[in-house]
Amino acid sequence: MAQTHSLALPCGASILAISFLACAATGLELSINNHAADFPLSTKPGHSVSLSCLVHNSSQAEQLLWYRGDGQVGLKDGNKVNISNICIYPVNESDNGVAFTCKLARDKSVQVSVILDVEFPPQLSGEETLQIEEEKDATLTCNSKSNPQAQTTWYKDNKTLILQQGRHELYQTSEVFQLSIRKIQKSDNGTYTCVVESSLGKGTKDFHLIVEDKKPVFPKEAVIAAIVVVTVTLFFGIVARKDKLFKVW
Repeated sequence: MAQTHSLALPCGASILAISFLACAATGLELSINNHAADFPLSTKPGHSVSLSCLVHNSSQAEQLLWYRGDGQVGLKDGNKVNISNICIYPVNESDNGVAFTCKLARDKSVQVSVILDVEFPPQLSGEETLQIEEEKDATLTCNSKSNPQAQTTWYKDNKTLILQQGRHELYQTSEVFQLSIRKIQKSDNGTYTCVVESSLGKGTKDFHLIVEDKKPVFPKEAVIAAIVVVTVTLFFGIVARKDKLFKVW
């Protein structure tokens, strides 16, 4: 504000200067691979992706910055001014959905992003064997990543599992598929197969459910009563023979 007063510019001249600066700032734009707006880029694991960021409408040397998500990418000195290139190799599943953003160093609001769309078939993992006591609950968890998103089907002994209301419950997210069985019975013993399938392929995982015999449970009240009886009996036995015990000592 002090500098504005010292220049003593007319009001009209000040407005004109501000308008000119605004036009100059908005005239600058960036592009990645000739795209001036954010865009998705499809690729596959193991491939390489080359990204080139270019400054447009600039009358001076402009420094560029690259970001992977929120983290800044390190660049060599000769790869920062007016044009900057990065290579992603090898692309992997963790790059799916990640934004690579090129920004103007002196005004980070001037930016453009590319979002990687990494396509890969279902990948499964999970426990293979579950030993569950009869009448207890069991949960089979099938962890799977895929892009595009896959559909899941459960089988029991190579036949489509018939879900029983109140006994079977399904839970599903983009990466987790669960089958819960309430009050396990002997008839639930067998091999359960999680089949995850997308347009790129499918994956399977077997879960061998072993139903064990129910273990007998002793009632707590009876056990507590027995302990009390034994303790009282020992106490009175010691009291009754205290004279003999004192003589021994």
